[in-house]
Amino acid sequence: MGSVSLKIGDGTARFKRATLCSSAVNILMLFSVITTNLFALYAFTFSPKQHLDNPFHHPHRNISLISQHVSLIIKEIDSSQRKLAQMEKELLGYDTLDLSRPNLATELKLFLQHHQLPLGKDSRTGITEMVASVGHSCEKSADLLSQYMSYKVSGPCPDDWSLAQKLILKGCEPLPRRRCFAKTVPKPGLTSLPVSLWKPVSDKIVTWSGLGCKNFNCLNSKKLSRGCVGCFNLTNGYETQKYVKARSKNDFVMDDVLALGSGGIRIGFDIGGGSGTFAARMAERNVTVITNTLNVDAPHSEFIAARGLFPLFLSLDHRFPFYDNVFDLVHATSGLDVEGKPEKLEFLMFDLDRILRVGGLFWLDNFYCSDDEKKSALTRLIERFGYKKLKWVVGEKTDAAGSGKPQVYLSAVLQKPVRI
Repeated sequence: MGSVSLKIGDGTARFKRATLCSSAVNILMLFSVITTNLFALYAFTFSPKQHLDNPFHHPHRNISLISQHVSLIIKEIDSSQRKLAQMEKELLGYDTLDLSRPNLATELKLFLQHHQLPLGKDSRTGITEMVASVGHSCEKSADLLSQYMSYKVSGPCPDDWSLAQKLILKGCEPLPRRRCFAKTVPKPGLTSLPVSLWKPVSDKIVTWSGLGCKNFNCLNSKKLSRGCVGCFNLTNGYETQKYVKARSKNDFVMDDVLALGSGGIRIGFDIGGGSGTFAARMAERNVTVITNTLNVDAPHSEFIAARGLFPLFLSLDHRFPFYDNVFDLVHATSGLDVEGKPEKLEFLMFDLDRILRVGGLFWLDNFYCSDDEKKSALTRLIERFGYKKLKWVVGEKTDAAGSGKPQVYLSAVLQKPVRI
């Protein structure tokens, strides 16, 4: 075939779509075969009434008539094939990446090929082949994707993590796997827990390619985000007091929040975790936290890992790769803010609700509200979930970047209810 389907969603959804598509396509193929045979039967048995007594009276006319019907049959077959391809595309619900386009990397073509199941047809789902897991929006960035997949097999991978992140931010997620060795960076001086939680990270053990700053002193002098101002300084500044000492009424002390958890807080998920300080404070309290991050303007992932914590390199557009009702706590800062249509935030909130267990806590930490309309919209959205408001504070804080202008923030601790 000239194209390969790109998967969206989890494996279960893909199996269901594949089964539905297979059944529908089989029906259409059967219809096409029957129609074609009827056309063929008609073409080779039809004869004008006036020539029944002498079928060879006008041989050239009969041959011409048969040729016309054969042409109709060919057109019907072509039309059926086009309908089959379109029906498959519509039923599967995603676009296809045309592998016949020029200048497409050979590795990309190889990775995206359909793979037959080793034991043949699966008896439960009815599928016979697997489709490579690649984001549907990769079609819109095919040139960049082909560049990403251009490398020497079994050789060193290009130093192109910034290209990979650019693709992710364009919706090309997940990225295809590659058959090359990632660049290794020596990491001397790493210490074990719990010392590693607060020991400064060396500039030499992270990758600075593709970044404006080349050391942590440079990063600490910049406002990378509302929740990351000087956040790589683990010896001085507010980062050492965060979640332990409140600077305003919007800053909740961690121990106070943990005391609100019913059944105990054991595992959590942090969105927009900056340098991983939330996870570090939780680790001191024997709570395991996964920090969702991207390396936007800073090596967040490497820094968090150097502290002995768990970074998850994933955009907020990706469905979280966790099963339902598994986390005791979800913590989100202004990193939760996704620009665009309100529906985008709704999808994100529903996915957060999915992975949070009943009775679990959703900690919205200093969410920046640009205006009353945005605050009201967020409030209405939260209230739709029926969470119990354990803490709810709206207040003003001075801009951390030093402009002196007061800004409105919302902080809340909410408890997920039982739904029947």
